[in-house]
Amino acid sequence: MTISRIALAAALAAVALPAHAETAAETARDGGRTIIVTGARAADEAEERAAATPGGTDVVTHEDYADKSPVSLRDALAFSPGVYLQPRYGQEVRISIRGSGLSRGYHMRGITLLQDGVPINLADDNGDFQELDPIFFDHLEVYRGANALRFGSGTLGGAINGVTPTGRTASGIYLRADAGSFDTVRGLASAGVAAGPGDAWGAVAFDRSDGDRDHAARRSFRFHGNAGIALSDRVETRFYASANTINQDLPGALDLETVRAAPKTGNFAGDMARDIDSLRLQNRTSFRFDRGQIDAGVFVNAKALYHPIFQVVDQESLDRGVYARFNYADGPFELTMGGEARFGDTRSKRFVNIEGERGDLTFDADQDAHSASLYGEVRFRPVAPLQLIAGGIYADGHREQHLRYNSFMGGAVDVTGRADYHAFSPRFGVLFEPAAGIQVFANYSRSVEFPGFIELAQIAGFVDLDPQRAWTLEAGTRGRSGIAEWDIAAYRADLKGELLQFDVGPDIPAATFNAGETRHQGIEAALSLDLASWARLRQIYQYSDFRFIADAQYGDNRLPVVPEHLYRAELRLGTDALHLAPSVEWVPRGAWADYANSLRVASYALVGLTAGATVTEGIDLFLDARNLLGETAVGDISAAITATPESAIFYPVERRAVFGGVRARF
Repeated sequence: MTISRIALAAALAAVALPAHAETAAETARDGGRTIIVTGARAADEAEERAAATPGGTDVVTHEDYADKSPVSLRDALAFSPGVYLQPRYGQEVRISIRGSGLSRGYHMRGITLLQDGVPINLADDNGDFQELDPIFFDHLEVYRGANALRFGSGTLGGAINGVTPTGRTASGIYLRADAGSFDTVRGLASAGVAAGPGDAWGAVAFDRSDGDRDHAARRSFRFHGNAGIALSDRVETRFYASANTINQDLPGALDLETVRAAPKTGNFAGDMARDIDSLRLQNRTSFRFDRGQIDAGVFVNAKALYHPIFQVVDQESLDRGVYARFNYADGPFELTMGGEARFGDTRSKRFVNIEGERGDLTFDADQDAHSASLYGEVRFRPVAPLQLIAGGIYADGHREQHLRYNSFMGGAVDVTGRADYHAFSPRFGVLFEPAAGIQVFANYSRSVEFPGFIELAQIAGFVDLDPQRAWTLEAGTRGRSGIAEWDIAAYRADLKGELLQFDVGPDIPAATFNAGETRHQGIEAALSLDLASWARLRQIYQYSDFRFIADAQYGDNRLPVVPEHLYRAELRLGTDALHLAPSVEWVPRGAWADYANSLRVASYALVGLTAGATVTEGIDLFLDARNLLGETAVGDISAAITATPESAIFYPVERRAVFGGVRARF
């Protein structure tokens, strides 16, 4: 019996209609102040769970980015240690944790994205992070690396989970409107209601902008909502629905001189775009008992992708899944167990791109995938300050492509390619509290990432690749003492088979291959200082040393894209009634652009400012100003084998922009 069948059986045995989504927020907060309080905050509970993890975790609440105009995850997670996020245009960002998915400058790989505990990733683990809009969330949970075991994730990067409010936590009406540079207009309206054992919450958001480059316009309309009912004092069920329509023009990459002299430039050739229509439905049912809880659920995700690039990529996919999670505590022992199974079908077609419209068919295939896992973790306290943790995740994956037509192979074909994967990833950790509010932790873990169809279904057909494997050692400390609050972790991951692009020869058209040995090591640090009741300084620093190890072609070269050092700081001055916060992002030495280490981009520093003011009870104004000094620099790179200044692989940093808006709750 495969692990997918075992996981499916385990989940169905837990409850008939389940979901392991996290409990939604118990209060809505905005602009650094509590708007409404109806009970213990789910964000507080999330922080308690994070503090019990022997490794890198972070909980980002809505108040942390309330004064921003949150276009993408970059705006919400800018001060989350260890999360590398660089804007490209609109909602398109480079997202990486500990060097995950470095060769993927589009879509996403190596991180499990979830909303209310349900995976956004498709069944082959590829995903579109554009579907996570932080404007809807009460808080986001970030679990780096193997610390994301509790979400059933076994990736190098970990997991990010966005949690929406409920009718009990955000009752009443909430309105938000933003406007500013590049003809940007954004709006959000939400409402929550609770009566007796039931409650409901829903929100709609609209976003329109011409973008800060030519041919970078975006339009989106989104809905997120949930409704729950307490069937008894121990059983609750909740239904979720999300719908997204996202249209994004793609301006493409530039050469170095154009980035410096004319960063507004965009590429109109082929009318490149990424248009997404998606619908997600899910149910979570929770059973509470004296020493524990079972959360279990089902979900279905339907998505249509229309993506004119070098060709017109036209895909329709349907993913469904079932999962369950069990928590139990008895004295010094705590136990977590879970199972998950995801199944997906995609009809994938490609056409000749005629200015954004379909031309002749070039590729037609059915792609079937499933991913499943069983995971467990035991925590034991031999003495009060010390906690020992041991666990693991066993996963399997199946990828199968039935190719009907491929113009590269001469037209009509009938070829089936398939790959099956399975792996066990253990995890060991220790958490020690030498004093109240101070923790020291360490863990050692394995991660395995199975290739998805973006790696496997390449131009010449189906290319069978090995999984990416890594062993990671992590140690760090977090806590609060006096005016200081910190979260610092150092890690070293030794990888085999990292999924990277290699120049292996002109006769092999595939783009992604398994590297030999590589190493990702670095430091993830956050430090906040309460300088006074009206002054708070928050900072993050990332040191990233990613490199080949004795590679036949690249020796010990550094991997491109991510700079060695990154520092961000924000100084918040004032009170909830009136405050401003200047900020800086500094890259003292630019990243390599290629595997050959022949070209490094320049350093840069970006200066920004946010501000907020309370007009009257329940109504706030806010301001978000970016790149105030008008810096022109490379913000992100599409990695090349050997790059030159003329290579069109560079994306400029965001141009100078100012946004403002109002928030109101009734």
